[in-house]
Amino acid sequence: MKLDELKPLEALLAADFRQIEPRLQALDKHLILRTYLDGYTLSEVDTKIWLALRGNRAAVSFIKKGSLANLARWFAWIEDFHPEIQADVKAKDAAAKAKIAAASKAGGSYALALQNADKGVVTRFLPEPSGYLHIGHAKAALLSDYFAREYNGTLLLRLDDTNPSKEKEEFQDAIIEDLALMGVKPDKVSFTSDYFDYLYDMAVRLIKEGHAYCDDTDQETMRDQRWKGLPSKRRDRSVEENLRIFEEMKNATEEGLQNCLRAKMSVDNPNKAMRDPVIYRCNIEVPHHRTGTKWKIYPMYDLAAPLVDSLEGVTHALRSTEYTDRNPQYKWFLTTLKLREVYMWDFSRMNFIKTVLSKRKLAKLVDSGTLWGWDDPRMPTIRGVRRRGMTIPALRSFILKQGPSRNVVTMDWTNFWANNKKEIDPIAPRHTAISQKDIVKVKVTGAEAPAEPYSADKPKHPKNKDVGTKKVFFGPELYLDQADAKSFKDGEEITLMAWGNAFVRNIASGDPIPSLEVELNLQGDVKSTEKKVTWLASKGQKLIPAELWDFDHLLNKDVLGEDDVLEECLNPVTATMEDAWCDEATAELKKDDIIQLERRGYYRVDKGLNDWKDGEEGAKGKRLVLFCIPTGKTGSK
Repeated sequence: MKLDELKPLEALLAADFRQIEPRLQALDKHLILRTYLDGYTLSEVDTKIWLALRGNRAAVSFIKKGSLANLARWFAWIEDFHPEIQADVKAKDAAAKAKIAAASKAGGSYALALQNADKGVVTRFLPEPSGYLHIGHAKAALLSDYFAREYNGTLLLRLDDTNPSKEKEEFQDAIIEDLALMGVKPDKVSFTSDYFDYLYDMAVRLIKEGHAYCDDTDQETMRDQRWKGLPSKRRDRSVEENLRIFEEMKNATEEGLQNCLRAKMSVDNPNKAMRDPVIYRCNIEVPHHRTGTKWKIYPMYDLAAPLVDSLEGVTHALRSTEYTDRNPQYKWFLTTLKLREVYMWDFSRMNFIKTVLSKRKLAKLVDSGTLWGWDDPRMPTIRGVRRRGMTIPALRSFILKQGPSRNVVTMDWTNFWANNKKEIDPIAPRHTAISQKDIVKVKVTGAEAPAEPYSADKPKHPKNKDVGTKKVFFGPELYLDQADAKSFKDGEEITLMAWGNAFVRNIASGDPIPSLEVELNLQGDVKSTEKKVTWLASKGQKLIPAELWDFDHLLNKDVLGEDDVLEECLNPVTATMEDAWCDEATAELKKDDIIQLERRGYYRVDKGLNDWKDGEEGAKGKRLVLFCIPTGKTGSK
């Protein structure tokens, strides 16, 4: 190769591997009898081409395999003996590794080597506004956001509103709000419906060029033909006939409503996604929530996604592995219509045991009244897990730890909630709750027993003074939980938490136990007692009524099979509630606060005393509503 042939290579070597492979072979041939590309010392062209290759991860990986021996020898020689040209490269590598380590926190690998990333990266998140975002969607959103920011690129949010029968403005607004809560801020928001005119024109073009046809085959027969690899009897309709019928579809005439538009890809491709998929269908059931009744035909996702991705400037489309079989379909549309290429990367979706992630099935549970709504704490939606007590930092951290791997796994909820505990434990104020059912009255005796109730300021958190203080009340009469009282033996020494030791005396007979006495022994060693119990002074403070809620898995089996009937796999009881009394300091709690009830666990405040609307509290009166937060010890309940 001559010098004027070598110089342009620097710019050309940033492309994807398929495009640069012939150039790598040419360089290998050029280096057969050479140490350097030009001359006998390191030249400007050696430096530029080495740096161009070093910046292309796919090229580096291929070179280091050694199949092009001369190129591999030259590349290693420059790397070993010319560190003076590598300072910027090493600094950039170190910064990139630090970013990835910080984002993934030693979790999944982020070394994807996005193709042509040096020419700009534009990713997109493409949810359908037919339900609330669940944790599977959160992974897609956070990964797309991560790579856009990692490469100083752009993140697009496009609401895929192509099915007016399922979509609502409520879902659309909720998606945007939930993304903001997760710290995902798209650079641009658009809707597939913004491009309905463009998509219609592209469909007409496919028909005119012989790549699409209208088909009135009934759904069952069409499904059977696609499965068996048989052609539709309408496959060979003329272009003119297809254009006429597509216009009938557009106008939703009787004939038009009987047809759909199919892409003319293949009849018997081993990949069934390539067997003439439907790309347009009629829908006159309900007006579109943005375009009203203007359109009677709507594009399918498989057509809209690649076309609008290309039009909006998306460079890298990250999709879950459920779309892998449809990737050739995606590429077919771009190639057939001669549109700008979009690179694709598949990542595994997050699956959890005993969990439904299908929006259709989740909607069924909401509509049937099985669940309270899309933000029910048993829901795997972003709003559901947040209402259960998941913090946004823990959610982001957990998902980014999974990385963009393609390995499909079904996870237990244990790590999900254990990750959250690390966030809340250092800052959650400690409080006390005693069950109202069969509450035990306790008389305090002994020389150290107070004659009257009194209070003292105590830290809300034993290890974090910044959480503040609260008043703890002491007095001659206490309340204890029935379960604790039943575990006592007369004369046993116990520890009253946040007070001191005491001897159990005079346990009254009966089941449940109505009362007992304790003789204070505040000089006793708290380390020597087996039982440390929570308690509340019955006088001197205003005890706060509370509902303590706990939740179980929706499903009674780990994985829902294709043949399983959802209703038959639901746990009969998935929510339990216990009435309790809480210490007076809990009166100031408000919605979304997170606390720890000593010996019970962590709770999120669903309603504080001041969060009730007039008359909403009912006969029970205003009370705290607390939702138990799993900690990962036994998984999510």
